[in-house]
Amino acid sequence: MPVFTVTGEIDPFLHVSLRKGERIFCESGAMVMMEEPLQVKGQMRGGFGRALLRRLANDESFFQQEIEAVGGDGDCLLSPNLPGAIELLDVTPNSPYTLSDSSFLAAESGVEINPRLNTVGGGLFGGTGGFVIMEAVGHGKLAVSGFGSIFSLEVTPGRDIVIDNNHAVAWSSNLLYEVGMPRTGGGFFGSIVNSVTSGEGLVIRFRGQGKVVICSRNKAIFQPQQGQ
Repeated sequence: MPVFTVTGEIDPFLHVSLRKGERIFCESGAMVMMEEPLQVKGQMRGGFGRALLRRLANDESFFQQEIEAVGGDGDCLLSPNLPGAIELLDVTPNSPYTLSDSSFLAAESGVEINPRLNTVGGGLFGGTGGFVIMEAVGHGKLAVSGFGSIFSLEVTPGRDIVIDNNHAVAWSSNLLYEVGMPRTGGGFFGSIVNSVTSGEGLVIRFRGQGKVVICSRNKAIFQPQQGQ
């Protein structure tokens, strides 16, 4: 099977070693370098419908890259669009992952990135892809990227965690989550006032058993304003 390795401390590469006949897929434009035995081509993975939903739901490219070891063994280097860290996750039939906007980098061919319905709260208010979000299912390695540094949190029963919605990268699909305002006391109106004055916007509250991957930077703050 392909070997995924994160290499480099600052703005790292994803280094993938493939044996002849193996292949991976990745976000469009992710390939930085590949050895001669490898071949890259664009794929409308999952058909037109899924490709369109990926584009509309998660700001991913309509076409994804497929890299295959055609002429023999070979290595390639991949890089995410935004500067930041890379996290490797193990996707299994019992452990799928939900992905936030633009977090997908690459995966083994046994992993599928499929659309599914978001929660009502997440669709209306969250930065998690609107009413349709993407989920990694199947079996194999999944590489996700976040803006800035990355940290993984373990959620356990009875110990809920609250995360600013702009810092969520990916999470175990079996986790229960809701999008709302941070709890600050003072009732609904007080929560609104405190949310505005503290600078904290919407948050995602996770509960259950599973993993949440977060990043240190908020890409929305760093996006250039129109006209600049």
